[in-house]
Amino acid sequence: MKTLNECRPKERAKVVKIHGSGATKRRIMDMGLTKGVEVFVRKIAPLGDPMELNVCAHRVPAWRVVYRRSRVQRV
Repeated sequence: MKTLNECRPKERAKVVKIHGSGATKRRIMDMGLTKGVEVFVRKIAPLGDPMELNVCAHRVPAWRVVYRRSRVQRV
């Protein structure tokens, strides 16, 4: 299992677990990153933050707090 920030552009992954608690975890889940969802990494900014994801047919920007707490499995 790896974190979302270890994924490269144009790679698909499936969310296995979201670490954290409280408002941070709720915010991540409100973005659509929940257990079992498939994510497609569209782009990563030159300095690595933010990255653009496709989640459930929506483009979602994600920052370090999101992709360091998201554990994924390569599809």
